[in-house]
Amino acid sequence: MIIQEAKKLTDVKEYYFSKKLQQIAELNKSGAEIINLGIGSPDMPPSDQTIETLYKSALNENNHGYQSYKGLPQLREAISNWLKKTYNVEIDYNSEILPLIGSKEGIIHISMSFLNPDDEVLIPNPGYPTYSSVSKLAGAKIKYYNLEESKNWAIDVEKLSNQDLSKVKIMWLNYPNMPTGAKADNQLFEQLIKLAKKEKFLIVNDNPYSLILNDKPQSILSINGAKDVVLELNSLSKSHNMAGWRIGWVSGNKDYINTILKFKSNMDSGMFKPVQDAAIQALKNNPAWHKELNKKYALRRNYVYQILDNLNCKYDKKQVGMFVWAKVPDIITNTEVFVENILQKAKVFITPGFIFGSNGQKYIRISLCSKISTLKQANERISNFIKEYN
Repeated sequence: MIIQEAKKLTDVKEYYFSKKLQQIAELNKSGAEIINLGIGSPDMPPSDQTIETLYKSALNENNHGYQSYKGLPQLREAISNWLKKTYNVEIDYNSEILPLIGSKEGIIHISMSFLNPDDEVLIPNPGYPTYSSVSKLAGAKIKYYNLEESKNWAIDVEKLSNQDLSKVKIMWLNYPNMPTGAKADNQLFEQLIKLAKKEKFLIVNDNPYSLILNDKPQSILSINGAKDVVLELNSLSKSHNMAGWRIGWVSGNKDYINTILKFKSNMDSGMFKPVQDAAIQALKNNPAWHKELNKKYALRRNYVYQILDNLNCKYDKKQVGMFVWAKVPDIITNTEVFVENILQKAKVFITPGFIFGSNGQKYIRISLCSKISTLKQANERISNFIKEYN
């Protein structure tokens, strides 16, 4: 290569799933017909009303121009109403909500808006890999905090508070947690907010899974005084089956929102108006639609349990979200090799936990985004693989 890549990319690798999907595509070209149980991409459609709204809005010849960087006022208002209905959180749609092209976009926008080189960032281990890669791109230093099964994947706030946090600028939270499916409680949120105020850092809770197989959706913004030190990301990707639509938002203190807007407005443009119109409709979904969606996920989860039982894995049935996180048997010394063997021999892809951090080394994750017939087929393939493996 004649032109060298930027130094900021030195410590950043291509996203694991980007490479894995390429590998799966190559295997499929050879006729492998891989069953992908790794990625949380909803396979069911949005509500009929959402799709109809997109179609009708796209027919309007006036709806194809550039849009505001802040999104439609009607969309921000719909988000505000949804936050109130879902979490009992009061958010001013005029100043405390910024629509995003998916919440993943928000991770880099927030990081680039607030982090200086050598600032420290608190990141969960295990946790979403993008928190780490984006922090590196921003030139920040990563300070991992441990989530452990023995503590139900909760944060040890006392242990955290005994560390030197003087250089911490952002703390990433993700509850309901991905990959572990653990929920937080208000007491934990209160303790973290108190710590953030004391040490003067920003908490960002990444909250896209709260409606999936979860009877009590939570928002950290429901805690008194949260807006002083908290931002929260959310999206329609998982909860409304709109992953490819790229619709998310960040909500919180208006000064923080304006800071992010300063960066965002120089990086991208407003969302396609018909998509925004459809998002407004999606946010009005009848509760019965979500109930039916969760009913299907619950049925699928039972079949995922069967796969995990077949693999002799251990898992907690109290976890929520659209994945099941499970510990592999002690006899498995290398989970990456174990998962690769399943891919190559059983033609089933399961996510290895090591990609989420060192505390995920002995775990795997299976997505609920496959039909029951596919899950049954995957289990049959894995049964045959186990017979050969033994």
